Amino acid sequence: MKTRSIKIADNERKWHFIDAEDKILGRVATEIAVLLRGKNKSNFTPNLDNGDFVVVINAAKIRVTGKKMEQKQYYHHSGYLGGLKTISFKKNLQAHPTRPIEHAVKGMLPRNHMGAAIIKRLKVYAGAEHPHQAQVQANTKSKTKES
Repeated sequence: MKTRSIKIADNERKWHFIDAEDKILGRVATEIAVLLRGKNKSNFTPNLDNGDFVVVINAAKIRVTGKKMEQKQYYHHSGYLGGLKTISFKKNLQAHPTRPIEHAVKGMLPRNHMGAAIIKRLKVYAGAEHPHQAQVQANTKSKTKES
């Protein structure tokens, strides 16, 4: 029996919608990374990008455990001497509600050109409104056809 290799053209990308309200940041990020990478599919191949699209709503209402809301820090360096910038999780969530989820998911993806392509399929929104209503309707129609 031959080993069959999947082709990207044969891959059908689905849309997944996740409501992050009152969910733990790390657990949601893990779920999102698995869907983006395509590890939930039976035809997963590590060297091919066969993951799905993921839309996350209510990112501003994400939770963290323990004292991370005050103690967790995000670091960024400008490249110049003394250029280390830090921002707490709480301030980051208030200023840019989508960044904690994007940062957590990006850290779980491969650090190469494939990871850069995968992260583009992640759409994160602070509130419940999003411009992907057509994909929601297409998902519900395909689910009713299968039933």
